[in-house]
Amino acid sequence: MCTIYLPGLGFENKNVVRTDSIPRTPAREPGTTGRIAGTLNRLPPASFFLTSAVFHYLGPSLAVLLFAHVAVLGVAWLRIAAAALTFAIWRRPWRLLAKADASALRVFLLLGVVLATMNSLFYLAIDRLPLATVGAIEFLGTVVLAAAGARTRRNLFALTLAITGVFLLTSVRLVSQPLGFVFAFGNCAGFMLYVILGHRIANRPVQGTSTMSGIDQLGLAMLIACVVATPVGIVPAAPAFAHPSWLVWGIGVGVCSSVIPYVTDHLAMARLSRATFALMLALLPAAATVIGLVVLRQVPTMRDLAGIALVIVAVALQQDRRPDRLT
Repeated sequence: MCTIYLPGLGFENKNVVRTDSIPRTPAREPGTTGRIAGTLNRLPPASFFLTSAVFHYLGPSLAVLLFAHVAVLGVAWLRIAAAALTFAIWRRPWRLLAKADASALRVFLLLGVVLATMNSLFYLAIDRLPLATVGAIEFLGTVVLAAAGARTRRNLFALTLAITGVFLLTSVRLVSQPLGFVFAFGNCAGFMLYVILGHRIANRPVQGTSTMSGIDQLGLAMLIACVVATPVGIVPAAPAFAHPSWLVWGIGVGVCSSVIPYVTDHLAMARLSRATFALMLALLPAAATVIGLVVLRQVPTMRDLAGIALVIVAVALQQDRRPDRLT
């Protein structure tokens, strides 16, 4: 599951002022915090995105290996619970509940349900299909949203390429793994809902919470997702509690999949233009292919590579309706 905010989809609030267009004065932060901030500021912004790309699919690949010991839905629950616990300790996101109105609470609840469902479907899919195939199908949703938000010839052409690429990826395995593709396309639909709901939260910040960021909002949604997923996932996850190494493994899956990528995405977006970040998203299907090959020994066929290449080009071509301007 991709936990990335996707620019260039035509949904951005026109009244939002991008922080990367404002000259910044380095803050004087004493102690360890200041040293960490200084180190992060010296790193190239692309390094944050590349870190996100690696961990975005390293987590699921580690999950696939854990499937040999813990049931798929159990691993999905461990991922969600580990991420929720990390955000809870780090950010205390429940503070949003005291400030949020009924409309915001509904969106948080819906986002939590979507996260629980989407993560579970993603893991059910990668249990049956190559990681690269599921990742490429997931990105079909981003191209669909781009075409819906800005009906330009370029976006329609990108959508055509993406559909063709997904067809190449699915046509060979559809007969042998029909359920895997049901889960993969279900995850794709969930990812589109995630983008839409995430955008709604980002553009309607909770009043009186200026110190709480999008990370806090995701953290609250992840806590809700953990509650939603627990009735289904806690029993399949039970064997992990009897084997400390499996439990640590599951926690690592959650941190790699849902914490590190999201934080590094925010660090990248703070210093990259919208257009650059959108273009770099095209690297993610390629990252899924490489990690699937190296970690899981999933060797793609030439047909697979052609389909993935078409999806990569489609993601790179997708375009927002408005030009990206930085001053």
